[in-house]
Amino acid sequence: MKEEKKDILRKHGYSLTGEESGAKLCHWVREKLINGDACYKEDFYGIDCHRCLQMSPVLDICNQSCLFCWRYQDHQDQKDIEFDDPKKIVEKSIKAQKRLVSGFGGEDRCSKEMWEEAKEPNQVAISLAGEPTIYPQLGELIREYEKRGMTTFLVTNGTNPNTLEDLEPLPSQLYITLAAPNKDIFNKLCVPNSENLWERLNESLGILSSLDTRTVIRHTLVKGWNIGWEPEYADLIKRADPDFIEAKGYVFVGDSRRRMSIDNMPSHKTIKGFAKKLSNFLSKDTLREKERSRVVLIGDDDSDLRL
Repeated sequence: MKEEKKDILRKHGYSLTGEESGAKLCHWVREKLINGDACYKEDFYGIDCHRCLQMSPVLDICNQSCLFCWRYQDHQDQKDIEFDDPKKIVEKSIKAQKRLVSGFGGEDRCSKEMWEEAKEPNQVAISLAGEPTIYPQLGELIREYEKRGMTTFLVTNGTNPNTLEDLEPLPSQLYITLAAPNKDIFNKLCVPNSENLWERLNESLGILSSLDTRTVIRHTLVKGWNIGWEPEYADLIKRADPDFIEAKGYVFVGDSRRRMSIDNMPSHKTIKGFAKKLSNFLSKDTLREKERSRVVLIGDDDSDLRL
């Protein structure tokens, strides 16, 4: 990664753990430590969000430039990249998390017990920036985190189906982002860097049900762009047959403010309306919601949500 890009990422609060990898403290870790308010993943899936490490093995590498992405986008050429060693990434990312939460020890509003727990992360979200399935040692990375007793959530744009099909071990929970109901909207909103990424995403949807792990389709809903088309989304989801579906609203934060406006943020009422229509087409139920996160969970049953 270029030094100028490293400097920008550091200014944005990233801790670099190698030439291409890094970690960043999630907003919800702060919220949990200071105010006791957990992220929706804790409410839905039972993870301890104050013990969740947010990282990526490829901060600067992606095959899309999604308009709604809050990350800084200036993706480098993917040729001749020296990827970081998975074991070193894991060790350095855990150290980075301990350093990132160290200041909360002097905060009167922070529980000392919770602060001590936060210094020992037991969950990792491989989703911070870039497209993690481009990292060639993704399975080894997941294994290294699992060796330390951590659950693993992997978020992918689904454009590398061969990686998902061959991934060993699989993460504890696998997300595929489905932000478009058709190729035309996909090309305009997700801005792929090659012509066949929509087809590759569809290939990933086709193999999702064969993967032996919990699977989630996430819709990032952007007002004026991709809300509606519930029958088309339903057809795609039926092919994937995920365990759960998340309807989650776009938030006007970060670098996305260069490309979007605050008017592109859907209300929670709009998201609930989309989720209700989609669940009807899928013959599923809306199971849970978190208004502050603008997210609704769709599925068959919420009795087995905790990992």
